[in-house]
Amino acid sequence: MVRRQPGGSRVSLSRLLGLLGLAAAAPGATAGTPGETETVRRIAARLEGLPPDRARRLAAFAYVLARVAHADLEIDAAESAEMERILAERGGLDPAEAALAVEIAKSQARLLGGTENYVVTREFRSLASAAEREQLLECAYAVAAAGGSISAVETAECARVAEELGFTHAEALAVRSAFRDKLSLFQAPKPR
Repeated sequence: MVRRQPGGSRVSLSRLLGLLGLAAAAPGATAGTPGETETVRRIAARLEGLPPDRARRLAAFAYVLARVAHADLEIDAAESAEMERILAERGGLDPAEAALAVEIAKSQARLLGGTENYVVTREFRSLASAAEREQLLECAYAVAAAGGSISAVETAECARVAEELGFTHAEALAVRSAFRDKLSLFQAPKPR
């Protein structure tokens, strides 16, 4: 929205709010660390024993895994168990912390998925190294494959995650190739 000032000059509403110290937060952002989403803040707060930056990174990691698991609008027990295993092994969380982080991430993905997906993935991208981003994409495919088959919808969600993490198409396909045998596209149809 643009307002005219006396004399004909224009000033945007966002610039005016910024000058007054009332700048609107980015969608999904909350008070605290700039760019931090409510989802990441909520999960990170439960990881009390970790340094704040590591907790934020793990929180975003957990949410992105839940996002992929929820792509087909259902998070089954195998996907939940795989997320917990990944957070315990790769995140260094004890099983209780991993289970708690997964439960919160699943809840947030179900509740806020459409609005938080891009924002949280972008936040992870800003917090993580290239190796950590690749690890997240590999883990996303592992979660999608937990039930034995990666559906077309899960494949598409992993591709969106890869793009949001900054992977080229070729880089994303290289990661996906490790899960080729799990892609429903390449599996024989199930007998009826």
